[in-house]
Amino acid sequence: MDVVTCIIICIGLPLTLVAIHGVCSLVRNDHVAPIYIINLLISDLIQLCCMIVEVVQPEDFIITIIFNLSYFFGLMASVGFMVCVALERYLFIAWPLWYRFRRTIKTSVVVCVVVWTLSLFFFVFVHFLQYSQVTQTIFAVFLLLPFPLFIFFLRGTVKALSAAISVPADEKRRIVAVLILVLLIYTLLFLPTIIWFLVKEAEYNDALAHVSFMFVRLSPLADVFLYVFSRKGAVDKLLASLCRCRMDSDDSNRPTA
Repeated sequence: MDVVTCIIICIGLPLTLVAIHGVCSLVRNDHVAPIYIINLLISDLIQLCCMIVEVVQPEDFIITIIFNLSYFFGLMASVGFMVCVALERYLFIAWPLWYRFRRTIKTSVVVCVVVWTLSLFFFVFVHFLQYSQVTQTIFAVFLLLPFPLFIFFLRGTVKALSAAISVPADEKRRIVAVLILVLLIYTLLFLPTIIWFLVKEAEYNDALAHVSFMFVRLSPLADVFLYVFSRKGAVDKLLASLCRCRMDSDDSNRPTA
């Protein structure tokens, strides 16, 4: 686990710093979506820094405890900002008029402050409960709540795409790709941990425990792809090629008269 953690740090830390610098350049008055991605990457940066302290294993036990708790704080914040990214993309397509008048940097900053504050309050609340079955259940419920939201945002966005005439085709593909990526990241990386928290038999499975927590540690690496899919360029060509291949496949499977 230490070796895998070191690999995650060596790859994730420089990529996250580069991604934060790149996303900051995208922020402007008429494009506030990157603000949520910036905060998501900052929460990932907190997790990566805490992983460094864990690998170093300082002699002071208090420092270890502080950074372990900071890791879970960053993890909870990252979950909240993943929801914000998916919600923002959904509103852009499903409620364009409302989004056009509400999409200001001030509103986005307020939302970010609320997410950080709620993550801190939730973290303090769970910390005072100490480690128990109740704590595990609360964590599991917290991690499980975004699942129906991600599915709803993706379904609502795909359903509203046909009516979004003013949105360019490449922007539509990029939005759907971001929502699918968020759902995949959350399903693949967080679902094993939820199962470990909720299923009593899985609690005593050491292999599942190690795998689930290691998958969660991979989330900072996966979040970098959200930055990639939020930019225009080569990704648009890739998505266009995938959509073209799908259309060609549908045409070949369609019966001829």
